[in-house]
Amino acid sequence: MPAPASSFFRPTPEGLLLFLRVTPNAGRDAIDGVENRDDGTSVLRLRVSAVPDKGKANAAVIALLAKTLGIPKSSIALVSGETARQKTLRIAPQTDALLARLAALSDA
Repeated sequence: MPAPASSFFRPTPEGLLLFLRVTPNAGRDAIDGVENRDDGTSVLRLRVSAVPDKGKANAAVIALLAKTLGIPKSSIALVSGETARQKTLRIAPQTDALLARLAALSDA
């Protein structure tokens, strides 16, 4: 199942890249859905209750995604955006079941 051009995820040979917009220090951990940006790109909006201190918010993002997607946390790696709200994560290995779960998030 190929990802649409304006999707918040993109398959690569190394794994699946996920593009996120994270709000730390929120009241709860939640996935808010897909946001279409002015530049034509899309990001998955997430909020986590963890504070952006010493990687706590990044760890909470990885835990939330792992739980939601039904994959181990060890299969998710932060590629860029360690201290920014815009983040790129890589998930490996890429499976058809994972692609289906991500597509379902974009429909929510």
